[in-house]
Amino acid sequence: MSDLRASGDAWVTAADGNRYWGKFGAAGLLAYDRNLDAILMQHRVSWSDHGDTWGIPGGAIHEHEPKISGAIRESQEEAGVPDNAVVPSYTHVLDRGVWSYTTVVAEVVTPFEPEITDPESHALEWVRVDEVANRNLHPAFAGTWQLLLPIVRRRPTVIVDSANVVGAVPDGWWKDRKGATEKLRDRIHELAVSGEGIRPGFMDIPQIFDLALVYPEWVFITESTARGIESTSHVGVVDSESSGDDTIVAEVQSRAEQGGLITVVTSDAELRVRCEAAGAESARGSTRLLKLLDQAGH
Repeated sequence: MSDLRASGDAWVTAADGNRYWGKFGAAGLLAYDRNLDAILMQHRVSWSDHGDTWGIPGGAIHEHEPKISGAIRESQEEAGVPDNAVVPSYTHVLDRGVWSYTTVVAEVVTPFEPEITDPESHALEWVRVDEVANRNLHPAFAGTWQLLLPIVRRRPTVIVDSANVVGAVPDGWWKDRKGATEKLRDRIHELAVSGEGIRPGFMDIPQIFDLALVYPEWVFITESTARGIESTSHVGVVDSESSGDDTIVAEVQSRAEQGGLITVVTSDAELRVRCEAAGAESARGSTRLLKLLDQAGH
Protein backbone atom coordinates (compact mmCIF):
# COMPACT_ATOMS: atom_id res chain seq x y z
CA MET A 1 0.00 0.00 0.00
CA SER A 2 1.37 3.47 -0.91
CA ASP A 3 2.21 5.94 1.83
CA LEU A 4 -0.46 8.65 1.68
CA ARG A 5 1.89 11.04 3.46
CA ALA A 6 4.12 10.95 0.37
CA SER A 7 1.24 11.97 -1.89
CA GLY A 8 1.33 15.53 -3.14
CA ASP A 9 -2.45 15.81 -3.53
CA ALA A 10 -3.04 19.04 -1.64
CA TRP A 11 -3.32 22.77 -2.27
CA VAL A 12 -0.44 25.14 -1.55
CA THR A 13 -0.76 28.90 -1.03
CA ALA A 14 2.21 30.80 -2.45
CA ALA A 15 3.56 34.23 -1.55
CA ASP A 16 1.54 35.77 -4.40
CA GLY A 17 -1.64 34.74 -2.57
CA ASN A 18 -2.68 32.20 -5.19
CA ARG A 19 -3.36 28.54 -4.51
CA TYR A 20 -1.57 25.85 -6.50
CA TRP A 21 -2.18 22.11 -6.68
CA GLY A 22 0.60 19.90 -5.39
CA LYS A 23 2.10 19.84 -1.90
CA PHE A 24 5.50 19.00 -3.40
CA GLY A 25 4.97 20.82 -6.68
CA ALA A 26 3.54 19.58 -9.95
CA ALA A 27 4.73 18.48 -13.38
CA GLY A 28 3.28 17.91 -16.83
CA LEU A 29 4.28 16.20 -20.07
CA LEU A 30 4.50 18.18 -23.30
CA ALA A 31 4.80 15.26 -25.74
CA TYR A 32 5.77 16.15 -29.31
CA ASP A 33 5.11 13.72 -32.17
CA ARG A 34 7.39 14.64 -35.06
CA ASN A 35 5.43 12.57 -37.58
CA LEU A 36 2.25 14.48 -36.77
CA ASP A 37 4.00 17.78 -35.99
CA ALA A 38 1.65 17.90 -33.02
CA ILE A 39 1.62 17.91 -29.24
CA LEU A 40 -0.63 15.91 -26.93
CA MET A 41 -3.21 18.20 -25.33
CA GLN A 42 -5.86 17.72 -22.66
CA HIS A 43 -9.23 19.49 -22.56
CA ARG A 44 -9.71 19.92 -18.83
CA VAL A 45 -13.06 19.14 -17.18
CA SER A 46 -15.23 22.00 -15.95
CA TRP A 47 -14.69 21.38 -12.24
CA SER A 48 -10.88 21.45 -12.44
CA ASP A 49 -8.68 24.50 -11.86
CA HIS A 50 -9.27 26.78 -14.89
CA GLY A 51 -11.77 24.24 -16.19
CA ASP A 52 -12.73 23.96 -19.86
CA THR A 53 -9.28 25.14 -20.93
CA TRP A 54 -6.65 23.20 -22.87
CA GLY A 55 -3.30 22.21 -21.43
CA ILE A 56 -1.10 19.15 -21.11
CA PRO A 57 -1.47 16.02 -18.94
CA GLY A 58 0.06 16.55 -15.52
CA GLY A 59 -0.53 16.93 -11.83
CA ALA A 60 0.93 16.81 -8.34
CA ILE A 61 4.22 14.97 -7.84
CA HIS A 62 4.95 12.78 -4.84
CA GLU A 63 7.48 13.57 -2.13
CA HIS A 64 11.04 13.01 -3.42
CA GLU A 65 9.69 11.97 -6.84
CA PRO A 66 11.89 13.13 -9.75
CA LYS A 67 10.10 15.72 -11.86
CA ILE A 68 10.39 13.75 -15.11
CA SER A 69 9.11 10.59 -13.44
CA GLY A 70 6.19 12.54 -11.99
CA ALA A 71 5.27 14.09 -15.33
CA ILE A 72 5.31 10.71 -17.09
CA ARG A 73 3.38 9.01 -14.27
CA GLU A 74 0.68 11.69 -14.39
CA SER A 75 0.46 11.44 -18.19
CA GLN A 76 0.03 7.69 -17.88
CA GLU A 77 -2.70 8.10 -15.27
CA GLU A 78 -4.55 10.77 -17.26
CA ALA A 79 -3.84 9.92 -20.89
CA GLY A 80 -2.63 6.31 -21.02
CA VAL A 81 0.82 7.23 -22.32
CA PRO A 82 2.66 3.90 -22.74
CA ASP A 83 5.93 3.06 -21.04
CA ASN A 84 9.00 4.22 -22.99
CA ALA A 85 6.88 6.04 -25.59
CA VAL A 86 8.72 9.35 -25.10
CA VAL A 87 12.23 10.59 -24.35
CA PRO A 88 12.82 13.93 -22.57
CA SER A 89 14.36 16.86 -24.43
CA TYR A 90 14.01 19.85 -22.12
CA THR A 91 12.52 20.95 -18.81
CA HIS A 92 11.04 24.33 -17.98
CA VAL A 93 10.22 25.34 -14.41
CA LEU A 94 7.59 27.84 -13.32
CA ASP A 95 8.73 28.78 -9.81
CA ARG A 96 6.39 30.31 -7.24
CA GLY A 97 8.71 29.93 -4.25
CA VAL A 98 7.02 27.28 -2.12
CA TRP A 99 5.57 25.67 -5.25
CA SER A 100 6.81 24.96 -8.76
CA TYR A 101 5.52 23.41 -11.96
CA THR A 102 7.92 21.52 -14.26
CA THR A 103 7.03 21.16 -17.92
CA VAL A 104 8.82 18.19 -19.45
CA VAL A 105 9.20 18.57 -23.20
CA ALA A 106 9.62 15.09 -24.68
CA GLU A 107 9.83 13.54 -28.12
CA VAL A 108 7.59 10.64 -29.08
CA VAL A 109 9.70 7.64 -30.10
CA THR A 110 6.85 5.10 -30.22
CA PRO A 111 3.60 6.54 -31.67
CA PHE A 112 0.47 6.03 -29.58
CA GLU A 113 -3.13 7.11 -29.30
CA PRO A 114 -4.04 8.72 -25.96
CA GLU A 115 -6.87 7.33 -23.87
CA ILE A 116 -8.94 9.07 -21.21
CA THR A 117 -8.10 6.99 -18.17
CA ASP A 118 -9.42 9.19 -15.34
CA PRO A 119 -12.23 11.75 -14.87
CA GLU A 120 -10.07 14.86 -15.35
CA SER A 121 -10.40 15.17 -19.14
CA HIS A 122 -13.18 16.13 -21.54
CA ALA A 123 -10.93 15.12 -24.41
CA LEU A 124 -7.35 14.27 -25.41
CA GLU A 125 -6.06 15.26 -28.83
CA TRP A 126 -2.92 15.55 -30.90
CA VAL A 127 -2.99 19.26 -31.82
CA ARG A 128 -0.73 20.55 -34.56
CA VAL A 129 1.96 22.90 -33.27
CA ASP A 130 0.78 25.80 -35.44
CA GLU A 131 -2.79 25.42 -34.13
CA VAL A 132 -2.12 25.21 -30.39
CA ALA A 133 -2.51 28.95 -29.82
CA ASN A 134 -6.00 28.82 -31.37
CA ARG A 135 -7.29 26.78 -28.40
CA ASN A 136 -8.61 28.26 -25.17
CA LEU A 137 -5.41 27.60 -23.23
CA HIS A 138 -4.89 27.27 -19.50
CA PRO A 139 -3.31 30.65 -18.56
CA ALA A 140 -0.12 29.18 -17.12
CA PHE A 141 0.37 26.86 -20.09
CA ALA A 142 -0.25 29.74 -22.51
CA GLY A 143 2.72 31.62 -21.07
CA THR A 144 4.98 28.59 -21.07
CA TRP A 145 3.95 27.65 -24.61
CA GLN A 146 5.13 30.99 -25.97
CA LEU A 147 8.59 30.32 -24.52
CA LEU A 148 8.82 26.72 -25.71
CA LEU A 149 7.25 27.04 -29.17
CA PRO A 150 10.53 27.97 -30.96
CA ILE A 151 12.32 24.84 -29.73
CA VAL A 152 9.64 22.20 -29.25
CA ARG A 153 10.41 20.79 -32.72
CA ARG A 154 14.18 20.85 -32.17
CA ARG A 155 15.69 17.70 -30.68
CA PRO A 156 18.85 18.63 -28.76
CA THR A 157 21.85 16.64 -29.96
CA VAL A 158 25.51 16.56 -28.90
CA ILE A 159 27.92 15.09 -31.44
CA VAL A 160 31.25 14.09 -29.91
CA ASP A 161 34.55 13.97 -31.79
CA SER A 162 35.80 11.06 -29.68
CA ALA A 163 39.35 11.06 -31.10
CA ASN A 164 39.78 14.71 -30.20
CA VAL A 165 38.38 14.34 -26.70
CA VAL A 166 40.38 11.20 -25.89
CA GLY A 167 43.54 12.87 -27.18
CA ALA A 168 43.01 15.90 -24.93
CA VAL A 169 44.26 14.05 -21.86
CA PRO A 170 47.85 12.65 -21.90
CA ASP A 171 46.97 9.58 -19.84
CA GLY A 172 48.55 6.95 -22.09
CA TRP A 173 45.49 6.54 -24.28
CA TRP A 174 47.72 5.76 -27.27
CA LYS A 175 48.59 2.41 -25.68
CA ASP A 176 44.95 1.29 -25.97
CA ARG A 177 43.06 3.76 -28.13
CA LYS A 178 39.94 1.61 -28.38
CA GLY A 179 39.82 1.00 -24.63
CA ALA A 180 40.23 4.72 -23.89
CA THR A 181 37.45 5.53 -26.35
CA GLU A 182 35.14 2.96 -24.75
CA LYS A 183 35.85 4.51 -21.35
CA LEU A 184 34.80 7.94 -22.64
CA ARG A 185 31.63 6.47 -24.19
CA ASP A 186 30.80 4.83 -20.85
CA ARG A 187 31.26 8.09 -18.94
CA ILE A 188 28.86 9.87 -21.29
CA HIS A 189 26.41 6.98 -20.98
CA GLU A 190 26.49 7.25 -17.19
CA LEU A 191 25.70 10.96 -17.40
CA ALA A 192 22.84 10.39 -19.82
CA VAL A 193 21.29 7.45 -17.98
CA SER A 194 21.46 9.28 -14.64
CA GLY A 195 18.68 11.59 -15.78
CA GLU A 196 20.54 14.60 -14.38
CA GLY A 197 20.49 16.50 -17.67
CA ILE A 198 22.88 19.30 -18.61
CA ARG A 199 22.61 23.05 -18.31
CA PRO A 200 21.38 24.94 -21.39
CA GLY A 201 24.59 26.99 -21.45
CA PHE A 202 26.60 23.94 -22.51
CA MET A 203 24.66 23.98 -25.79
CA ASP A 204 24.53 27.79 -26.08
CA ILE A 205 20.74 27.73 -25.83
CA PRO A 206 19.61 31.35 -25.27
CA GLN A 207 18.25 32.27 -21.84
CA ILE A 208 15.08 33.66 -23.43
CA PHE A 209 13.73 30.09 -23.55
CA ASP A 210 14.02 29.93 -19.76
CA LEU A 211 14.97 26.25 -19.73
CA ALA A 212 16.06 24.44 -16.59
CA LEU A 213 17.80 21.39 -18.07
CA VAL A 214 18.48 19.78 -21.44
CA TYR A 215 18.46 16.03 -22.15
CA PRO A 216 20.30 15.68 -25.47
CA GLU A 217 20.72 12.76 -27.78
CA TRP A 218 24.41 11.79 -27.64
CA VAL A 219 26.18 10.82 -30.89
CA PHE A 220 29.70 9.43 -30.59
CA ILE A 221 31.95 9.43 -33.68
CA THR A 222 34.83 6.93 -33.78
CA GLU A 223 37.62 6.43 -36.28
CA SER A 224 40.76 4.42 -37.03
CA THR A 225 41.59 1.70 -34.48
CA ALA A 226 38.81 2.87 -32.15
CA ARG A 227 36.11 1.72 -34.56
CA GLY A 228 33.86 -1.19 -33.71
CA ILE A 229 32.64 0.11 -30.35
CA GLU A 230 29.00 -0.70 -29.74
CA SER A 231 26.27 1.84 -29.09
CA THR A 232 24.58 1.92 -25.69
CA SER A 233 20.98 2.67 -24.83
CA HIS A 234 21.89 6.36 -24.44
CA VAL A 235 24.91 6.88 -26.70
CA GLY A 236 24.73 6.22 -30.43
CA VAL A 237 28.11 5.25 -31.89
CA VAL A 238 28.91 6.05 -35.54
CA ASP A 239 32.06 4.57 -37.07
CA SER A 240 33.91 6.69 -39.60
CA GLU A 241 34.93 4.62 -42.62
CA SER A 242 37.40 7.26 -43.82
CA SER A 243 37.80 10.80 -42.49
CA GLY A 244 36.45 11.30 -38.99
CA ASP A 245 35.98 15.01 -39.67
CA ASP A 246 33.93 14.32 -42.79
CA THR A 247 31.72 11.89 -40.88
CA ILE A 248 31.09 14.45 -38.15
CA VAL A 249 30.15 17.13 -40.67
CA ALA A 250 27.82 14.70 -42.47
CA GLU A 251 26.10 13.83 -39.17
CA VAL A 252 25.65 17.50 -38.37
CA GLN A 253 24.16 18.23 -41.77
CA SER A 254 21.79 15.26 -41.65
CA ARG A 255 20.48 16.09 -38.19
CA ALA A 256 20.26 19.81 -38.91
CA GLU A 257 18.04 19.03 -41.89
CA GLN A 258 15.75 17.17 -39.47
CA GLY A 259 15.51 20.23 -37.24
CA GLY A 260 18.02 19.18 -34.60
CA LEU A 261 19.55 21.70 -32.22
CA ILE A 262 23.16 20.56 -32.45
CA THR A 263 26.34 21.11 -30.44
CA VAL A 264 29.62 19.55 -31.57
CA VAL A 265 32.35 18.71 -29.06
CA THR A 266 35.81 19.17 -30.59
CA SER A 267 38.82 21.40 -30.10
CA ASP A 268 39.67 21.30 -33.81
CA ALA A 269 39.17 24.91 -34.94
CA GLU A 270 38.78 24.07 -38.63
CA LEU A 271 36.26 21.31 -37.89
CA ARG A 272 34.26 23.66 -35.68
CA VAL A 273 33.93 26.12 -38.56
CA ARG A 274 32.83 23.33 -40.93
CA CYS A 275 30.25 22.05 -38.44
CA GLU A 276 28.74 25.46 -37.84
CA ALA A 277 28.50 25.95 -41.61
CA ALA A 278 26.72 22.58 -41.84
CA GLY A 279 24.08 23.63 -39.31
CA ALA A 280 25.48 23.19 -35.79
CA GLU A 281 24.29 25.83 -33.34
CA SER A 282 27.51 25.76 -31.35
CA ALA A 283 30.78 23.96 -30.68
CA ARG A 284 32.45 23.15 -27.40
CA GLY A 285 36.07 22.29 -26.72
CA SER A 286 37.03 18.83 -25.52
CA THR A 287 38.01 20.05 -22.06
CA ARG A 288 34.53 21.52 -21.59
CA LEU A 289 32.97 18.07 -21.96
CA LEU A 290 35.58 16.46 -19.70
CA LYS A 291 34.91 19.11 -17.06
CA LEU A 292 31.17 18.46 -17.31
CA LEU A 293 31.72 14.74 -16.77
CA ASP A 294 34.07 15.37 -13.84
CA GLN A 295 31.61 17.72 -12.15
CA ALA A 296 28.80 15.19 -12.56
CA GLY A 297 31.01 12.48 -11.04
CA HIS A 298 31.06 10.32 -14.18
